[in-house]
Amino acid sequence: MGKRKSYEETLENLSFIENGRSKFPLIETHCHLDYIKSITPKENVEKSHKLGIEKLITISVTPSNLDTVLNLTNTFENVFCSQGVHPHDAKDWDKTVLGKIKENTMSSKKVVAIGEIGLDFHYDSSPRDLQMSAFEEQLELAMDLKLPVIIHTREAEDETMAILKNFPKIKGVAHSFTSSLKLAEYLIDSGLYLGFNGIISFKKAEGVRAALEMTPLNRILLETDSPFLAPAPHRGKENAPIYLPFVAQKVLEVKNISAEIGLPQIHQNTLDLFPFC
Repeated sequence: MGKRKSYEETLENLSFIENGRSKFPLIETHCHLDYIKSITPKENVEKSHKLGIEKLITISVTPSNLDTVLNLTNTFENVFCSQGVHPHDAKDWDKTVLGKIKENTMSSKKVVAIGEIGLDFHYDSSPRDLQMSAFEEQLELAMDLKLPVIIHTREAEDETMAILKNFPKIKGVAHSFTSSLKLAEYLIDSGLYLGFNGIISFKKAEGVRAALEMTPLNRILLETDSPFLAPAPHRGKENAPIYLPFVAQKVLEVKNISAEIGLPQIHQNTLDLFPFC
């Protein structure tokens, strides 16, 4: 077995990387900067900038990190954030948390979405009725604030569609998409985007690649979901935004399109969805 190639060596093998930098601007639409342990937020931001990643969105998931992600946007010019409560933590959802999200969002133009919100019936970390009510209330809040949503959905497809049908004008993205082609089609027809990450490079992720294949180019977003889900050939490492180019390369390969066609369109998709200041 040969020596495992370094990050720098594998990076230079990507079709759109030249001298350690992307020829086209990239945007990291979903990461958790405050959860990454092997590299500081400052190092993440600096290394991402050198790569050509012009913006990063760091995602809130619990009431306890609403302020944390917002503070990161105050520290770094090119970092933006979401505000929301993940379905795992729906048991902690209440009017006080809703008020906090609203207050933080209205106080800063760098809050670009309500999220990560949705339903997760795989782990059931919170009771399902609480997940659904928290999801609905946060969708209503997003509509009131005129912001897109970042949706997490796992093993709750029918319930996700049923709730979204009550919000036909909502804009947003189903991040880390791993669900069925039926749900993919519903979301696309509803005007939503699908977010793809390192999962598309996993050997057994044929279903996710099939969803990517059917997704129109103008409905695709790139993300890492770091520190989780590092893409091949770096699977098993702690993920970080600097692995976003590997996700982008795999998207191009699955879609069978050139970087010159694919990356500018995906970049524009991101600008179209999120209200960057």
